[in-house]
Amino acid sequence: MKNTVSLLLPILFPMLCGILVGLLPALKDESKRRTFVLSSLILTFLFTLWQLLLKDASLYLFTLAPKADIAFSVDSVTRLFASLIVFMWLMSGIFSFEYMKHEKNHNRYYCFFLLGEGAMLGVAFASNYVTMYLCFEWMTLLTLPMVLHSQTEEAIKAGMKYLLYSFAGAFAGLMGIPFLARYGNTLNFVPGGTLDMALVEGHEALLLGVAFAVILGFGAKAGLFPLHAWLPTAHPVAPAPASAVLSGVITKAGVIAIIRVIYYQFGTAFLSGTWVQTVLLSIALLTVFMGSSMAFREKLLKKRLAYSTVSQVSYILFGLFLMHPTAMTGALLHVLCHSVAKDGLFLCAGAIIYKTHKTDVTELTGIGKEMPVTIWCFTLCSLALVGIPPMCGFMSKWYLALGSLASGIPVISWLGPAILLISALLTAAYLLPITIKGFFPGEDYDYSSLTKKEPNAWMLVPLVILAALAAFTIFPQPFLSLVEGVTASLM
Repeated sequence: MKNTVSLLLPILFPMLCGILVGLLPALKDESKRRTFVLSSLILTFLFTLWQLLLKDASLYLFTLAPKADIAFSVDSVTRLFASLIVFMWLMSGIFSFEYMKHEKNHNRYYCFFLLGEGAMLGVAFASNYVTMYLCFEWMTLLTLPMVLHSQTEEAIKAGMKYLLYSFAGAFAGLMGIPFLARYGNTLNFVPGGTLDMALVEGHEALLLGVAFAVILGFGAKAGLFPLHAWLPTAHPVAPAPASAVLSGVITKAGVIAIIRVIYYQFGTAFLSGTWVQTVLLSIALLTVFMGSSMAFREKLLKKRLAYSTVSQVSYILFGLFLMHPTAMTGALLHVLCHSVAKDGLFLCAGAIIYKTHKTDVTELTGIGKEMPVTIWCFTLCSLALVGIPPMCGFMSKWYLALGSLASGIPVISWLGPAILLISALLTAAYLLPITIKGFFPGEDYDYSSLTKKEPNAWMLVPLVILAALAAFTIFPQPFLSLVEGVTASLM
């Protein structure tokens, strides 16, 4: 591989721009700040796509300790997740230009918004465990201020919970470094795994325990039970654009780390068929059902969407833990589907809050009459998460169910599709009534007081784009080819 210094551009450029937003007095002017942030997001998008098109690109920076290099590279996983990160950050950023008008401390928000994007891209571009871990920790620290943004007592408590759960999970993830350095050939990411089976012999039980702790730890960022509680606490207090990236993108940092640990470090040959796989599959299915059930009971709109994220991201983890090619394809499809749909839903919620100040589901009767475009976007994204054909969630759940049935794992092979179906029904039950009551408020609705409250183009354009993408399975082949390419490189 050739040493490509330009690989640092997608990581350092948004971070530098974030620092400038925080320091330059001239950017306190709203118009100048908006132009600067929008330019930063677009250039980061273009720089990232440029690097993703490079073949055999890698960059070695320095060595911290034996086997512990700081280095970046591009592979199929990087291409999938990095392109998703910059696109979703761009959509949330555009939406925020109008939304943040009713918030304070704009420069501080955009400073950490851009810093967080750079750290998240570092996780995607990392070429070894040590680099990924360091970027993972920096991403937690740099996105924390978005949770703390309002500085209310509730926000501070939510931020502390986010920090506690993230650090506890990352500490478990840190455990993998010395053990993989001792029993593996390298800490670099190698498809199939890096364990030296001659060294592993006689220590299998120890390494299985380490693998379980590491995967569960990184699962905290993905909302995996029992380290999921930060999600429904942090999302409601953060500004809606921050909630969108927290749910749709930052949870995927946990997914990236788990893919790297299972498929690039320990290897499926070592983990498949063990108690680790069985327990992780059971926890993932429990999280799917629990998250959907809690979302069904929750009345606060953003908190309902947060519980939904707990459930939906565990669809992805369930597919990864099956360690089957078809299930892997379904999991990666659901990475795309969930990011698009959940970003769209959180931004719709933000538009509703911004225009009406309504935060409770029970207050949204007739909202479709007041904000028809917004609620149509909400509906399309909801249908995608439910998995109604031809929306994106149908294809991802179809592949997950087929992969589960084909896995042959006792009980899990049939229980998985059953729980996915029950969760889909619960998803319909907690999302679609918002649309139904929004467009069909009933005879008691006061039509005489009806006023249109649709947001402006800064908000509507990202909503329409995300809602349109939620229906991508009408023409599924480009997306299916993309994720099948990633699957082929891993299995």
